[in-house]
Amino acid sequence: MTETPSLILADPQVTADLRNFVSRARSADDGAVRLQAVGGVLAAYVCVLRPRVLGEPMPTVIGMRAMPLAVPAALDTTVQLSAVADRLARLDDGGTELPVPPVTVSENWAGISAPRAGWERGEDVDVTLLEQAAHRGIKEVAARIPENPGAAMISNVRVPIWSEPVAGLHAQLPAGAAFAALTLGFLPSTGMATLFSNGRWQRLSTSTGHVLVRPPSVLF
Repeated sequence: MTETPSLILADPQVTADLRNFVSRARSADDGAVRLQAVGGVLAAYVCVLRPRVLGEPMPTVIGMRAMPLAVPAALDTTVQLSAVADRLARLDDGGTELPVPPVTVSENWAGISAPRAGWERGEDVDVTLLEQAAHRGIKEVAARIPENPGAAMISNVRVPIWSEPVAGLHAQLPAGAAFAALTLGFLPSTGMATLFSNGRWQRLSTSTGHVLVRPPSVLF
């Protein structure tokens, strides 16, 4: 395998899935996406929530979607979501060759790699509970933010709401994880999601994708 300027997705459906994932991610935070290709699998990471200033008690919440490649590749780069969206938009119907944007960006969250192994399975969670928690938080945020708010005001409103644990779970899963799963389209209409833990990390997984959660750093 060699570094490649293009990724060959497995089929047009994978292209459509990636386009949808990128579009949903931009609705939450039109920032960056980490593209990590290893062999025949592409993992795409996006950050939905994160601390905006040092010491802010917001967890880092990252969405990850794994997709098959038709041609094995070796790649690890972080680029603008908008640049990937532009290239996906230019693909013809049935197109599967995704040119990798050449301009990289530096994002603190992209340098935080979740463990690949050693995850311990926890409780199963009804997706309805997660959907309710996400919608409740969205309504609370909308109700508390005034017209024409500044970035500091938005952050002050969002932090306590999305840091609050989801009610009804044994694990202390922040509501921001439910928000990320809903926003990125990871919640099926019915069924269960599964919680995993590894040290300080938590992972909320469904058949569609994974939400990785790291609690905020504690300053002394």
